[in-house]
Order: sequence, then C-alpha cells, then structure tokens
Amino acid sequence: MEPITVIAILGTIIFVLLLVGAPMRPLRWLGFGITRFCIGALLLFLLNAIGNSYDVHIPINAFTALISGIAGLPGLASLVAIEFFILG
Repeated sequence: MEPITVIAILGTIIFVLLLVGAPMRPLRWLGFGITRFCIGALLLFLLNAIGNSYDVHIPINAFTALISGIAGLPGLASLVAIEFFILG
C-alpha cells in the first residue's frame, strides 16, 4: 500500500473519531491492561535481577508479563513454581 494511502486512511479515522467521539470505556480498559502489562514486566525484571544468584530466570514476554501483572505476586509465584517443578 502506498504511504499516502495509509496516511489518508489514518487521517480519516482520526477525523471520524473526533466528530463522533471515541467511547471512553474501552479506552479505560485498554489503559488498565497496558498498566498491568507494564507492572508485570517490571515484576519479572526484578525477579530476574534478584533471582539471578539463585538460578531463577523467567523469560519476559507478553504471556508471562500478563500473568504476573493480572495475578500479581501469586501469579509470579506460580510462574516460578512452573519453572522449578515442570520445566526445571
């Protein structure tokens, strides 16, 4: 697709959203999900930084970041348990 076509399509979508107004509820859920994803990635990073001396390494990807972000510390503990008992 030509770059001018892509820019025109995106411009049209933005113009329509400005006229009609984007629904706020899906945007709130999207913001909530992105925040949880970032918190999960940060938890995994801290776990990998501290757990390096204990041979604990959980890969940081979208699935593990969402698990640890949504479930919190119990989700992080379950990922460590899966690493030790199933994969290790």
